[in-house]
Amino acid sequence: MMTVNQILSTKGKEVYSIVSTITVYEALKVLGEKNIGAIPVIEDGLLKGILSERDYARKIVLKDKSSKETLVSEIMEREVVTVKPSDNVDYCMELMSKRRIRHLPVVENNAVIGLVSIGDVVKTIIEIQKETIKHLDSYISQ
Repeated sequence: MMTVNQILSTKGKEVYSIVSTITVYEALKVLGEKNIGAIPVIEDGLLKGILSERDYARKIVLKDKSSKETLVSEIMEREVVTVKPSDNVDYCMELMSKRRIRHLPVVENNAVIGLVSIGDVVKTIIEIQKETIKHLDSYISQ
């Protein structure tokens, strides 16, 4: 089964991050510039939280707050679900489905070394299924 590390080796391990003391507006600018849907909040080398577009929509827009006045620390998710590089894709899908989340920071030795999205996981599962179908088709054709 494909592991998180294999996904990262294909996708890349570049991790963008923010600190909790910036405004939500500043964080949204980073999300937009990097074309990403979530970003880890890292301080002193440790994962402190994660901020997603969903957090913005639910905790700023729907509550009629100002993104230019609200700090990331006020709306970030502090209980971050993470995975290890050795975890497999099925485990990631299970976590994402059960916890209703779309992004999983990849942590090794207390450091964030990557981020896996639901899109990365689905793409990987589709590729695995294509390979399985190809092998089955080859087997049947013999």
